[in-house]
Order: sequence, then C-alpha cells, then structure tokens
Amino acid sequence: MLEQLKKALQINTRRRQLGALLFIDLDNFKTLNDTLGHDVGDVLLQQVAQRLVANVREADTVARLGGDEFVVILDDLDKHQLKAASQADAVGQKILTALNVPYQLAGREHRSSPSIGITLFGAQGEGVDDLLKQADLAMYQAKAAGRNTLRFFDVGMQSEVDHRVALESDLRDGLQGGEELLLHFQPIVRVDGRVTGAEALVRWQQPQRGLVMPEDFIPLAESTGLILPLGRWVLNTACEQLAVWGTRAETAQLTIAVNVSARELREPDFVAQVKRTLGQTGANPNRLRLELTESVLAHKVEDIIVKMAELKALGICFSLDDFGTGYSSLSYLKQLPLDLLKIDRSFVHDVLTDPNDAAIARTIIALGQTLGLSVVAEGVETEDQRTFLMNSGCFAYQGYLFGEPMSIDQFDVFMRTFG
Repeated sequence: MLEQLKKALQINTRRRQLGALLFIDLDNFKTLNDTLGHDVGDVLLQQVAQRLVANVREADTVARLGGDEFVVILDDLDKHQLKAASQADAVGQKILTALNVPYQLAGREHRSSPSIGITLFGAQGEGVDDLLKQADLAMYQAKAAGRNTLRFFDVGMQSEVDHRVALESDLRDGLQGGEELLLHFQPIVRVDGRVTGAEALVRWQQPQRGLVMPEDFIPLAESTGLILPLGRWVLNTACEQLAVWGTRAETAQLTIAVNVSARELREPDFVAQVKRTLGQTGANPNRLRLELTESVLAHKVEDIIVKMAELKALGICFSLDDFGTGYSSLSYLKQLPLDLLKIDRSFVHDVLTDPNDAAIARTIIALGQTLGLSVVAEGVETEDQRTFLMNSGCFAYQGYLFGEPMSIDQFDVFMRTFG
C-alpha cells in the first residue's frame, strides 16, 4: 500500500492530476469482537474487504492497514480540485452504501457501518506520512459527526487540531499546581427567596488566554482524561468551602453541588477518593450533592448504582442534571438512588413560548413528584419563567434572575444581601 501510494504521488504530481486517499474505520467493531468473538470479527473483515474491492476500479488500491482500518487509493482523478473531490465523494458514498448492507455472521444478520476520512493528493507535493495523518484526522471528524459518514480533510481542520493540541498543553500546565483554576458558585433559591445552596462551577484563568469558560475546555478534559485531576481539584476545593461554611451559623445549612462526569464515576477508586476528600477537608457529607449527567446511564449502570449506594450511605445526595436531553431511561431512573432532578435550561428558556418545552417541564416536575424527588429548574432568567414553574409545582430555581456564577467573596456578599 505504501509503495502504491508513493507511486501514485509521483505520477499524479508529474501529470498535475489529483488522487485521493480514503481512510476507512469500522464503527463499533470492538463491540462485535467482544460479544461474538474474534473469529466472527475476522469474517466481517473479510466480507468488508470483498465489498471494498467490488466497489472501486480495478486500477485502484485497497489495503487493510490493521485492526478494522482499511485504506483505498484512488488514482488519476480530475486535475481540478472540486471535480476531484466530487469524484472521491462519489466513491466514498458508494462504499458507505455497500458497507451498510447487512452481513451474515454466525448464522445471524449483523449491521455495521464505516466512518471515512478523505484527503486529496498531487497538488501540494505532500508526503506519504502527511497524507495518512490527514486522512486519519478526517476519519475522526467523521466519527465526531455521528459515525457512518465521510469527511474531507482541509487546512481549517488542521488549524483546529493545532489549537486543540495547544489548549491541551496549556490545560496540563494549569492543572499542575491548580493556581490557574477558579471555583465559582451559582446560588440555588427556594420559592420563598431563601438560598439553599450553590452549584460549584469551574473556571480557568489562563495567563495568555484570559478567563476560559467550561464549554471551551471541559469537553477537551473529558476526551483526554484530564477530567480526572480536574474533577479531584473541584471536589476538594468545594469540600474545603463546605467545611468553612459549616463553621458559620448563617451558612451551615447550605449545600454545594459538584458535577461528576461519567469518566470520573467509572474510576474504580472513585468512592474511596470521595471518602478521603471528606475526611481531609472535614466537610459535612450531608451538605454535599454530586450532580450526574445522563451520560452516566450509557455504560455499566449496575456498577454506577453500587457506587452511588455506597456514597449515599455516607449522607451524600445525588441529582440528575440536564434531565431529558440525553440517555433518559425511566427504568434506570427508578433504580438510581437520586434525590433531585434538574430541568435543563434548554427547556426553561422557551417554556413560555414553546408548548412542547412547557409540556416537558411539567412532565419532569410531575415525574419528580411521583418518584419523591426534588426538582430544580436551571436557567431561570425572568420572573415570568419563575411564575410558570412555581404554578407547575417547581419550587427551587437556579439562574441569572437570582444570581450569576460568582467568586466566593461575591457569594458571601450575595448571602448577606439576598440570603
């Protein structure tokens, strides 16, 4: 394959014509191997190879790079980039269709799909390694777009990757001592106006970038594993604050909600880590609430339930954040030892103008009441929204109507004036 690619590069560059490199990865192939065995996985690979060969020209090159990764080299395409891209896209779509046809494996029908990355060559004097990296990168973009699709490499994509690499490096540096990290607190307010606690929200004060918001670095932290040290810092800092609040009569009853990612919860020592943090900080576990997102329901729910039960025995409460936006399952909801549901801000935002959002909000409130769970509405920005929620049976709120996320000093001032 490498020799063929070198030859194609030389010929196309000399003729000033374009070719294309397709990087094909089978979606969820590991699951097939794990459930039906490697022998069945090998049969799938053979059938995929046969379909690839049948859907390209005789002069094109098809190779298996390794594992479930295949490469197709399309030679002698049009010299104009747009036309060449269209030709490569047509072949890619043909391959997508062919690989989506059900397979017969171990006496049963099996469905599989590919993610395909495409890069053109012959115009820029690219090297073999560069082309493979570009096609691989485009393939990962196809996976990020939802799998079973194809994506082309472009310079903008490379720029995005360079930005991501630099951001990851800066975040690793920022996590070393924790001095660049800040914890802000957004108040949670009851219907009678009393503050019952706050959600802890991390911010990153990077020397060159300035204040970086969570949506700009949390997804990166989750995909790189940096969410683990970041989560430990947030939990420890929140528990230290809980311990301080516990020494004052006016704040002793406040709770702090800490977001916990699915990645953190899957860690074998997560329970031990939380216990250790509580012991070291002296925080009251009855004032700590761990907020889970629905993504935790996507993997090994039974293990999650066991860990939650252990922490629940310590007095820790649990809430399900962003309810209704992801992997909602009423059967799991019944099993999880939850205390609280949070109505996602996306429903609250249009609750007065969109009948569907209004119906969803009312349903979540009714569900919480039926299951004996408290309900908090996020993203409450107007008095009319609060009134609608109150009339629907929701009596706790979080949002800019009451206060934005603020530093601990600002929160203390807020408590003296509002709480």
